[in-house]
Amino acid sequence: MKQDLIVILDLGSTQNTVLARKIRELGVYSEIHPHDITAEELKALPNVKGIILNGGENRVVDDKGIEIRQELYGLDWPMISVDYPQSQCQEKWNELPDCDALKKFLFEECGAKSNWNMKNFIEDQMEIIRKQVGDKKVLLALSGGVDSSVVAAMLIKAIGQQLVCVHVNHGLMRKNESESVVKVFKDELHANLVYVDASERFLGKLAGISDPEQKRKIIGGEFIRVFEEEARKLEGIDFLGQGTIYPDIIESGTKTAKMVKSHHNVGGLPEDLKFELVEPLKQLFKDEVRACGVELGLPHDMVYRQPFPGPGLGVRCLGAITRDRLEAVRESDAILREEFARAGLDKKVWQYFTVVPDFKSVGMKNNARVFEYMVIIRAINTVDAMTASIEKVDWEVLEKITNRILAEVENVNRVCYDMSPKPPATIEFE
Repeated sequence: MKQDLIVILDLGSTQNTVLARKIRELGVYSEIHPHDITAEELKALPNVKGIILNGGENRVVDDKGIEIRQELYGLDWPMISVDYPQSQCQEKWNELPDCDALKKFLFEECGAKSNWNMKNFIEDQMEIIRKQVGDKKVLLALSGGVDSSVVAAMLIKAIGQQLVCVHVNHGLMRKNESESVVKVFKDELHANLVYVDASERFLGKLAGISDPEQKRKIIGGEFIRVFEEEARKLEGIDFLGQGTIYPDIIESGTKTAKMVKSHHNVGGLPEDLKFELVEPLKQLFKDEVRACGVELGLPHDMVYRQPFPGPGLGVRCLGAITRDRLEAVRESDAILREEFARAGLDKKVWQYFTVVPDFKSVGMKNNARVFEYMVIIRAINTVDAMTASIEKVDWEVLEKITNRILAEVENVNRVCYDMSPKPPATIEFE
């Protein structure tokens, strides 16, 4: 392990990610772990230099105050508490520490070195992957998005031909998305790629399902079933690679924080999962994942492509999925991406997409009354996907996009622009 580690124990703080990022900005790697971690589990973590007990407004769970295990106080590592009155630490911070106090704890009390960088992180993760996998094979869910692409590149570098990439077309991809994935990964990067067209299978399972959480769980569960079927055709598959990142885990709920939404690779996994997971990015934020991709040598366009949720257009076709609305989302999204690229906004805006809700509004076409769907445009900027602001798109660009959508997309008579930041809204609608 090349990088020193500071462990943050979540004792109800809403600022865990802020503290973790602040420590990483000072050049020291940090990870967030649950409050009930055991001494044995802590000792198993590599290169631990210190522990921060991070309390906060969620210290009470199910009417009971949460505490760390008493055995942790007997460990040799320096330990400090933040807003955690039960702590037996000699030194406490009443709220998130200032930079000078944090530096003193990290570098003087813990003796940590400022050696957190992507090169060292990648080397550490490759070592962990090799120890975990051994001579077995890993099956990777390769959507072609940033997260799964970076995982693929890391696994190829770590274990080479022991990696089998599976791209599943679940019928919820963006326009020409699957064709692009096959071209880049199979034809250009020469990955061991299996392509599975399961679009009818997924759409059949999702028929009539309107609850967002149920849709996510169905999509996540069906993904695993497809992978299990593909694994049975191969030999020595014991591991499942996933592009899980830290915001996925946070938003799916922790022991001290309520769920925002489950992610298919966190909340949608079946209990009888037959694979051991390989998730080398699960402690990284989105901007760090991109930096990791650059360090691994992935093409710029791949690393900085539009984020795309695992459930795909299934969470942008709001409510129960119908083929006409799904097609409206796919076509309007393609127009939006094309016009943003022409205006240079594809290099400026972090994420932009369209959604189509499951209700209609009255309109006029060809001098006749029509009752059709609306398209909602969302364009946001963010650093870590935990908060987001709205992009102020030029009016002429919005007008051009609107006119194209109304003229080219069937069953649509209205276009709206979403002005809601995160929080209180989330990036996606479902």
